[in-house]
Amino acid sequence: MKTLQDWLAHCEHLHPKSIDMGLDRVKAVADRMGIRFTCPVITVAGTNGKGSTCAMLEAIALQAGYRTGVYTSPHLVDFEERCRIHGEIASAEELAQHFARVEDVRQDVSLTYFEFSTLAILSLMAGAGLDVAILEVGLGGRLDAVNIIDCDCAIITSIALDHMELLGPDRESIGFEKAGILRTGRPAIVSDPMPPQSVIDRATEIGADLWRFGVDFNVSGDKLQWGWAGRGRRYAGLAYPALRGANQLINASGVLAALVALREHIPVTAQAVRNGLAMVELPGRFQIVPGQPVLVLDVAHNPHSVAALTENLDAMGFYPCTHAVFGAMADKDLAAMFKRVGPLVDKWYFTDLPPPRAEKAQRLQDIWRSGETRKDTSGATYESPMEALNAAIAAADPADRIVVFGSFYTVGGVLKDGVPRLSAKHLSADT
Repeated sequence: MKTLQDWLAHCEHLHPKSIDMGLDRVKAVADRMGIRFTCPVITVAGTNGKGSTCAMLEAIALQAGYRTGVYTSPHLVDFEERCRIHGEIASAEELAQHFARVEDVRQDVSLTYFEFSTLAILSLMAGAGLDVAILEVGLGGRLDAVNIIDCDCAIITSIALDHMELLGPDRESIGFEKAGILRTGRPAIVSDPMPPQSVIDRATEIGADLWRFGVDFNVSGDKLQWGWAGRGRRYAGLAYPALRGANQLINASGVLAALVALREHIPVTAQAVRNGLAMVELPGRFQIVPGQPVLVLDVAHNPHSVAALTENLDAMGFYPCTHAVFGAMADKDLAAMFKRVGPLVDKWYFTDLPPPRAEKAQRLQDIWRSGETRKDTSGATYESPMEALNAAIAAADPADRIVVFGSFYTVGGVLKDGVPRLSAKHLSADT
């Protein structure tokens, strides 16, 4: 019997393209498999904030006593992270059984790695006796494999410039692709404060129940607590989400709008909301690991998310020196990313990454250097994220900070043996 790793290797060679947008092939196989959800489905699309939104929905629903299923992508370390049932990561053995189901029925249909694995996870979730299913779109929305499932509520978190070669050259065209997850008569939560007109137009055209941030729901707050108000419902005196960063309040506002919109199907108490937001966890989203030096892990991988990371780093206060471990895909707007965060970084550690579409460390360094105006910075190249991190640790003083970002692969590369706990050289010298 094939293991999960066998199946993943099998999937990598099935289709001539790694990305092949379109629903016909994947829907045909899903129909043969009889994949059906009998519980409410929440589908989440957006450029950034999808994973955090899914994690908050899951945490609140768990606190409310519901059996949850979550599908997110990509993963940081292990593929199994992509599927959680009732808060627990699915087992490799269980997933392998559903990969076998897909293979048994697909016949002559060619599926990409993402489509094949999506069908396996949807198959597992559909048979797991869920009370609510939470599905994260992989890329875009309209033509993403996740969109074969009709959602009961759609959330669009943010729309920024990313994957433009596939989704279009501007926010309007990208917004149109993401609005493809909306359904007639169903809640459409748009938590982007300034959504493209294409999203509003699509919601109006198909008769979706549009909930807009700043129009149908809003947030308020001070340094200690925040509140949410929208459509006849209020939450006051909430603690800030356990996920750090100013952007998480926008994500949380969309989560509460979705839960209010679905309250007839999955009612949640104010206490479940409070507890869920207080306890939510998600590795690699402005994750601060205490130590000397302090370590910050963030999967920011486009200019929009790097801008949010920069604001969050700025809000941390003063550090004598900021060391950055950075690896990224070649198709990203790297110059814009460097320009945004550059003023905060003193020493760069550029790393190669495993995927063929990753930019080489040397090329990253060249792009950085061509736009860097500061004279007091330095950069060096490394073959792996862990090698780069170790170099940063060796160079850092106890009061410094180290930031690891640029890609899921960069953060995953330093998490593969667990969360690094850093102790300064002067503390460990006597041990």
